[in-house]
Amino acid sequence: MTSFKRPSRKRGERGLTLVELLVTVAILSILATAAIPVARFKVKREKERELRRDLWEMRDAIDHYKDAADRGAFQTKVDSQNYPPDLETLVKGVDVQGKKVRFLRRIPVDPVTGNTEWGMRSMKDDPTSDSFSGDSVFDVYSKSTGTALDGTKYSDW
Repeated sequence: MTSFKRPSRKRGERGLTLVELLVTVAILSILATAAIPVARFKVKREKERELRRDLWEMRDAIDHYKDAADRGAFQTKVDSQNYPPDLETLVKGVDVQGKKVRFLRRIPVDPVTGNTEWGMRSMKDDPTSDSFSGDSVFDVYSKSTGTALDGTKYSDW
């Protein structure tokens, strides 16, 4: 039978001391604490980027609808000034010479509020108003009451 002997170690080679472990844990916790706010800002910045893109997409669709209506491609209500009656019309599309023309694939989800409800303004509405007269959609905005990283309100974008 063979007996196994533990290799002898010198007194200074026993491993990490308690002080070394505490210093290492303290340094790691400081680094982790610094990384958390950076991660939060990154998430918020990404939502803001998505919100800007969605607003641009919807406003571009409204402009294309108006341009087509101004050229006489389809009929609109007399008092609408050739703007769409609602966002759903941009998704469903309109008939242009027997073909269905759509201006939006879908109504995007507001990344800040998490739903597809957007604030709308018509030409008759006050530019700073948050009420919609229900006529035609001239502009869209986020219904969020939050503030962006640059200090502006999301609803002012």
